Amino acid sequence: MIVLLTALVGAFAMTARVEHMQGQVLARGMGAQGAARAGLEYALHRMAQSDPRVQWQPDGRLYEWEYQGAQVQVRLVAEGGKVDLNQSDATLLSGLLRALGSDPAEATRLAGAIIDWRDADSLSQPSGGAEDSDYAAAGRAYGAKDAAFESIAELEQVLGFTPALYAKIAPHVTVHSRSPRPDPAFATAPVLDAMGMDGERIVAGRGVVDTATGLPLVGGGALPSLGGGPAASGTYSIDSRAQLADGRQSLLRAVVQTNAPTGLGAAYTTLHWEEGASPR
Repeated sequence: MIVLLTALVGAFAMTARVEHMQGQVLARGMGAQGAARAGLEYALHRMAQSDPRVQWQPDGRLYEWEYQGAQVQVRLVAEGGKVDLNQSDATLLSGLLRALGSDPAEATRLAGAIIDWRDADSLSQPSGGAEDSDYAAAGRAYGAKDAAFESIAELEQVLGFTPALYAKIAPHVTVHSRSPRPDPAFATAPVLDAMGMDGERIVAGRGVVDTATGLPLVGGGALPSLGGGPAASGTYSIDSRAQLADGRQSLLRAVVQTNAPTGLGAAYTTLHWEEGASPR
C-alpha cells in the first residue's frame, strides 16, 4: 500500500508540475502577444500625431519601444508605397524584379505572367507571359486566373515564381493601394530603383532630421508624399515584434486600413492578420 500510494502521489505531483509549466508558457505567450498587439496600436497612435518630432513615418524604418518590460520593435509601411499587382504596368513590375536580382529576360517574362494572371483575355503578353496552355505544359492543374489578385500570396501560383523569389518580392508588393504608381515618399529602395530613382540614397536620407523640428534636413534625400502625408495613404502594413525579458518573442503582422468607416466604432479595419511566437 505504501509503494502504491507513493507512486500515486508521485504521478499527481508530476502532472501538477507539467500543468504548472504549461500554464507558465501559455501566460508568457499571451504576454508577448499582448505586447506585440500594443506595438501595433501604439504605432497607429504615433503615426497620427501632428508634431513631426514625435510622428512615426510609414516608410519602412524601424522604431523601438518598451512596453511593460517587453522590448517592442515596430516597422510601418504605407501600402501606397508598394507596387500594386493589379494596377502596375509591365515596365514597373519588371523593374522591381530586376532590382531584386532577376536577370532582364526573366524579369520581363515574369512581369508578363503577372499581367496574364490578372487580365481577362487568353492572349500572352508580347514580351512573354503565361496563359492556360503554358500552365498545362508545365504540368499545372490550373491555368491563369484571368481576374484580379485578391492577395499577394497568389503570386506563388503564377508560373515562374518560386518560394525564394516570392519571399524577395512580397515585402514590396500589394493589392491594396489601387494606384498604378507607388508613392516614393514611402517606397522601399527596390521600388524606388524600379521607378528610376536612387533608392539607397533616398532611404538613407529619411533618417536624417533636424533635431529642433523633427523634419528631414534639406538635401537629406527624403521625398514629400504625393498623397499629402502619412494619413492620406490610409492603408498600412505593420510588423510588431515583442520580446520578453526571458527571451520569448511574438511577431504580429497585419495590414490595416485607418480611414474607412467600419460602423462599429473601431479605429481601423483589419485586412490581413497573422501572429507567430517562438517559445523560450
